[in-house]
Amino acid sequence: MPQFNYKARRRTGELVDGILEVADQSAAVLQLQRAGLFPVSVIAAKVDRKAARAAGETPAAATGAGRVLPESLRKLFKTQRKPKLQELATYTQQLANLLKAGMPLTMALHSMASLTSKGIPGTVSHQLKQDVIEGRSLSDALARQAHVFPELVINMVRAGEQSGALEEVLRRLASHFERFSEVQSKFKSAMIYPMFVCFFGLLLIIFFTAVMLPKFTEFFQTMNLKDGLPLATQIVIAISDFMKTYGWWLIPLVAMALYFVVNRYRATPDGRRRTDAMLMKLPVFGSVIRLNLFGQFSRILSTLLANGVPVLQALRITEQVISNTVIKDALAATREAVTDGKTLAQPLAKAGVFPQLMIDLIRIGEETGDVPGSLLNVAETYEADLNVALRTMMGLIEPTLIVGLAVVIGGLLVGVMQAMFAITQSIQMR
Repeated sequence: MPQFNYKARRRTGELVDGILEVADQSAAVLQLQRAGLFPVSVIAAKVDRKAARAAGETPAAATGAGRVLPESLRKLFKTQRKPKLQELATYTQQLANLLKAGMPLTMALHSMASLTSKGIPGTVSHQLKQDVIEGRSLSDALARQAHVFPELVINMVRAGEQSGALEEVLRRLASHFERFSEVQSKFKSAMIYPMFVCFFGLLLIIFFTAVMLPKFTEFFQTMNLKDGLPLATQIVIAISDFMKTYGWWLIPLVAMALYFVVNRYRATPDGRRRTDAMLMKLPVFGSVIRLNLFGQFSRILSTLLANGVPVLQALRITEQVISNTVIKDALAATREAVTDGKTLAQPLAKAGVFPQLMIDLIRIGEETGDVPGSLLNVAETYEADLNVALRTMMGLIEPTLIVGLAVVIGGLLVGVMQAMFAITQSIQMR
């Protein structure tokens, strides 16, 4: 059984150390707590390789390393990814439920390590528990796991600790992430059908021009038409020849080059700013993008302010969470103006980005002393408008795609049919 070196403090503050032989690190911590000690560090003891060989046990078996990769290799191949919004919602909701049940925070985190939480491994909860046992606050422990938990979570938990409403803050975080996850799902669902139609429509066009048309072309060339092939047929044959000779490699190459150029341009500050501004001004799509951004901004800022985060810090966090650089610049200017003593509504209106309805509702919230409530009202208003805009967008995209594909495929068929009619007329004249 593995051994662990521990350091712990008695209730009197005296530091003690020793070795425990238990199943794992969690069991060691639990045993120390039951003994009335406060663990400071619990580290796996190094295995004496000579003693292990003398006992007829390989070092790998003695340490359990034969079952897993070495730590260096695990760190090399381990992929760190940000949890999805729904995964964060599930995690914070589970932790809130455990705290509501009366569990101490360390025991709740211990239970979280064994609960199934997709996207957030149990090792994260183990480390959080260890940090809390060592005397850190939960928010500080979360800050040490910044690759998993966004700054929004860290600061709201810190505010909840200061106000004594940690459970309530965790529930609000869960509700916040669930709401944004729902919006993301609506975006993805709205784009599935258009992408499906485009993909199979493109496959059909490529198959027709690269496989079917060459066979018709060979047939047309065997017929000596007096007046030659119709113009539409000549265009179709030229397209077929191009696709057969160059299209199979040139089109993917151009697409990859275009993707690379756009990404390089967006990687520059000016390019990102220009493309973000252009996306917000697009017909139909721009309306959806703007409503989503305004809803995000309002809900995030409302959630932060409602949980006691100072306004300047709340604006900074919101600025980091929002991905659109136009909104980011407006929030940065707003933060500077608020630092100089201005109200929130004044610099937001001066930015010229946010709609007048939002400005008016925030101004009313400032006058009544309920800015978080006003921002929540704004968020709900724009989220409702977003649902309508998504339905409108889908109502326009679907027929547009169908008509566009029908025109392209119909044009190809017209070229073929005109040649067939010309051949028929030539035969009848003979």
